[in-house]
Amino acid sequence: MDKRNTSPCFLDTHLVDIHEVLPEEEEEEGITKEENGEVEKRFNKPFELREMKSTTSQRSKINRQVSLETGFSVLRKESKKGKDESGGVNLPRSGRSFGGFDSLNRFGMEGRKGDFSIFKTRSSSLSKQNSLLPSRKERSEMESQKTDGAGLDESVDTSVPAGRYFAALRGPELDQVKDDEDILLPKDEQWPFLLRFPIGCFGICLGLSSQAVLWRALATSSATEFLHIPLFINLALWLLAVAVLFCVSLTYMLKIIFYFEAVKREYFHPVRVNFFFAPWVVCMFLALGAPPTLFPNKLQPAIWCTFMLPYFLLELKIYGQWLSGGKRRLCKVANPSSHLSVVGNFVGAILAAKVGWKEPAKFLWAVGFAHYYVVFVTLYQRLPTSEALPRELHPVYSMFIAAPSAASMAWQNIYGEFDGVSRTCYFIAFFLYLSLVVRIKFFTGFRFSVAWWAYTFPTTTFAVATIRYAEEVPSILTKGLAVTLSFMSSTTVSVLFVSTLLHAFVWRTLFPNDLAIAITKRRLGKAKKPFKKAYDIKRWTKQALTKNNLAAKVSNGGKEDSFYP
Repeated sequence: MDKRNTSPCFLDTHLVDIHEVLPEEEEEEGITKEENGEVEKRFNKPFELREMKSTTSQRSKINRQVSLETGFSVLRKESKKGKDESGGVNLPRSGRSFGGFDSLNRFGMEGRKGDFSIFKTRSSSLSKQNSLLPSRKERSEMESQKTDGAGLDESVDTSVPAGRYFAALRGPELDQVKDDEDILLPKDEQWPFLLRFPIGCFGICLGLSSQAVLWRALATSSATEFLHIPLFINLALWLLAVAVLFCVSLTYMLKIIFYFEAVKREYFHPVRVNFFFAPWVVCMFLALGAPPTLFPNKLQPAIWCTFMLPYFLLELKIYGQWLSGGKRRLCKVANPSSHLSVVGNFVGAILAAKVGWKEPAKFLWAVGFAHYYVVFVTLYQRLPTSEALPRELHPVYSMFIAAPSAASMAWQNIYGEFDGVSRTCYFIAFFLYLSLVVRIKFFTGFRFSVAWWAYTFPTTTFAVATIRYAEEVPSILTKGLAVTLSFMSSTTVSVLFVSTLLHAFVWRTLFPNDLAIAITKRRLGKAKKPFKKAYDIKRWTKQALTKNNLAAKVSNGGKEDSFYP
């Protein structure tokens, strides 16, 4: 019997070949040992195998290959005539014959390179394939053999804790993997397009749809009638926004169908979860900016119900997580993109007022303002537990002015006048806008991202609010301010539009590998303890001195040490 044993390390697949010993191998089975100049013969008799008696004339061979890691074996009976002696059934060492099992459990992760199927939608065929997997008991025993901190998390379909995203990713949008982190997919090759298509692409729709609202206001407002802007621009932007929304929605629907596990990863992402509100905000923007030439009649309440119901259901889920105090409470996941989950309440209130439903509009305004106040305070005071805000400025900071601008217009549409509450919200947005504009030079030096589109609609919303304010307070200053802000907003969107086309069709860098969705659930290896800061060291030394003083008191019978007798 010839046994070929591999290394007992659990990282490699251990196979044992059990087959019949050939005659030429029997002659070489004598083992000798030379010691102190004398040859001592041991095991001089070859290992003999009793020939198997068979009723047939042909002599058969049984070849069994056993995997010591999984406990599975493959049996095959072959005829020696007409077939190669070395032919057999080999169990793949990557573990993929078991439906992907063990391909993610290796420390070296050789088995997962290029395996994008881990993010595909689970199907019935996969469940049948998983029936070949070991039982739960065997799987738990194998997982228990892993050393602490050396295993790789293979649970793709389970939620990743919010703190894990902050620990593994960096950047204002949490889209860049830290240098000491590893991911589930290869970095050196291009991923499938659907895996690289993020939820942030709906930000393009936000920018274009808000521009349609802006140019309708410029064409119909009494404060800007001296510009003589035609409604054709509003019509062209509205049609462009509808076309882009259709393309983005169709592409993301395909991603949901084929890569649902990747969509779940985006939903668990503390920043990108807010972009799931974007499609419904876009639809409400398109309803508000609809060209009068195409829709001359008043909007129907069914439109508001269709767009606001999904937003409200998702809002209940997210706000419930903020309120419950769990791992996704607001102080842990708050970031400027959280305003996307708030501003939709004010946009929905404007649309409800347009269709004639005043009471639902008041309800949404109250809910939106309450949560905007909480989000604003949480982000403004910069809690030590919040790691999402960068120290340097970034276009993401423009999200601060979206909610108060929309709130001022919503109050005006509900109560019919730009009174004290509307002006209060408008002045808050105005101050925040100024605080960003005066430091515009700090916005340079960032890598272009498609998510930047989502940060254009706050400036557009503020420009529309300025037009409404100029209607209530007509003067050269207010009208000039409205025109200036509108021009700056449109210029920003135009620059982004050109940059997006260049990155998409010329440089082909618009959709890089989305590394943020491929992080592991746990960090590989033991994390290094962060270096203690100066104030931590001072606090530690102070505590140590206090403990030593207490110990001295106890040893002296409660008497304090003194230099005087």
